Amino acid sequence: MTPVVQACVGLGANLGDAADTLRKALDALERREHTAVRAVSRFYRTPAWGREDQPDFINAVALLDTSLAPRALLDLLLTVEAEFGRHRVEGERWGPRTLDLDLLLYGDAVIDEPGLRVPHPHLHERAFALVPLLDVLPAARIPGYGAAQDAVSALEMSNIHPL
Repeated sequence: MTPVVQACVGLGANLGDAADTLRKALDALERREHTAVRAVSRFYRTPAWGREDQPDFINAVALLDTSLAPRALLDLLLTVEAEFGRHRVEGERWGPRTLDLDLLLYGDAVIDEPGLRVPHPHLHERAFALVPLLDVLPAARIPGYGAAQDAVSALEMSNIHPL
């Protein structure tokens, strides 16, 4: 069994009652074996990223304690997404979604495997993920990039609004 590791998971949704979906997804993660939700950021309303012709997102970050290996944790996140009606389409990125769960950090691990990259490859350039990350882990470090606080200080944040 893998030792307990702190992992950070980004949550986002922009279809339906997104804030309620995020709350229910957090409950679903808490009910799973080998994971415990230790902290949750505030919820933030943020503009869409990548494809801007869609509703604003509600974003948050959860700090988990998990004994799941990184791939098993990713599989769990994808399962929870599917339970909330998320159907990933090959080649489609940044579109509207009922729920998006991204593995942002897994301890201080650096992983680059097909379908699994940790830290999340765009974390250092996404204020909508960094702002809530710093809510739950103020001293967060992004392996290969440095302090999350340094990364977010270089980004536009005026369009990120706490709920």
